[in-house]
Amino acid sequence: MSQLHLLFTKDGLQYKILKRNHILEEAMYINDNEDIIYSHLTNILNKDFNSISVVSAINHFTITPDGFSHHEMGFDLIRFNSPINEKTEELMLSINKKFKIQFYYSFPKKYYTLIKGKNKKTQFNFSGENFLQNIHCKNRKEIHINLYHQQCEFVALDHKNLILYNNLDIYSEVDFLYFIMFSLTKINFNLDETHFFIYGEIIENETFVSELKKFVKNIKIIK
Repeated sequence: MSQLHLLFTKDGLQYKILKRNHILEEAMYINDNEDIIYSHLTNILNKDFNSISVVSAINHFTITPDGFSHHEMGFDLIRFNSPINEKTEELMLSINKKFKIQFYYSFPKKYYTLIKGKNKKTQFNFSGENFLQNIHCKNRKEIHINLYHQQCEFVALDHKNLILYNNLDIYSEVDFLYFIMFSLTKINFNLDETHFFIYGEIIENETFVSELKKFVKNIKIIK
């Protein structure tokens, strides 16, 4: 049994086809034109696989406590963070029991319709929930950073308690370093006692990682 893994970012699409944890094929397409990504997605969905796993890192989202049930407010809550169009976006929900939160997020309706049209067993998830679910944390102050192409997820944990999650665009290493330092100040995290963990597209973001190492004593690259 093979599974198609799709990862949507703000300006691209990555896919893998796995069988028994072995990658049969994979590719990345970077383009912020939805029509071009739709064309790539159409070709990918014509390949041979049995089920689909979809993760969206598109940063149209909001966070609520686990158990929040006013789903009709989902789009309005997301709109506080990002401009959205209810006619072209599907409202989605991902629940993270580990940290007792849930994510409302929007996903392009034409991608959703195309994927569901394959009539395969499909699971949708938000990248934030997926990232938090896979973090192994200890009783200390930790920063976890998941890097994509010109985008990242930022998580702050204090003794296994979630303090901050954000999904943001990265256009400048300097601006992102400033965001980190500013965030640490706001949440009272001391650089010397905070442990940093970096995931994702390390090579593409090598300059940022090198600059971060100049300021941070406890840093680990997770591959």
